[in-house]
Amino acid sequence: MGIFGRKSDDTDTTSAPAATNPDLAALTGDYTIDPAHTTLGFTARHAMVTNVKGKFLDFSGTLHLDGSDPTKSTASLDIKMDSIDTGSPDRDGHLKSADFFKTDEFPSMTFRSTSAESLGGDDYRVTGDLEILGTTKPITIDLEFNGAAKDPFGNERVGFEGKAEILRSEFGLTWNATLETGGVLVSEKIKLNFDISAIKNA
Repeated sequence: MGIFGRKSDDTDTTSAPAATNPDLAALTGDYTIDPAHTTLGFTARHAMVTNVKGKFLDFSGTLHLDGSDPTKSTASLDIKMDSIDTGSPDRDGHLKSADFFKTDEFPSMTFRSTSAESLGGDDYRVTGDLEILGTTKPITIDLEFNGAAKDPFGNERVGFEGKAEILRSEFGLTWNATLETGGVLVSEKIKLNFDISAIKNA
């Protein structure tokens, strides 16, 4: 059973909701995302032939989880755009420039959830508002609950993996270059990926 509902192959012969699992209900509470054990990454197609992967190194976030009612769960993220890291200082500098993220003018990217729902089992979906370059658009993130555990330091942790896709032009990220062989240097579609560890607040 996942944090937000019964597994999709569980049998339900009535229309009544399933009884709340006490273990899942115990996870209900407020959590702080642990940057040291969390990756907020992205993938862009480069020159039509390969993928460039990157991540952000400086961010903060919170979760409110409801183990009984997923619709009451929320998520919030604040990401420092000048912490972008693609493994290439020159490329990172270009991404921070006026051609892309304009980090001097727009230092942060934010996400605020607006709804959450169970998809069955350990899967759920979070919809929210993503703001980049002062433009806010709704996005949908599909997440998998990886479980909960108490670490050796007594912290109660939960883990999630997630993915989403955006079209960068919708946020004003329109810079590109045409290739001699046809096509463009940077893909329109950007894949986002999340590997989240969060600690329950005392």
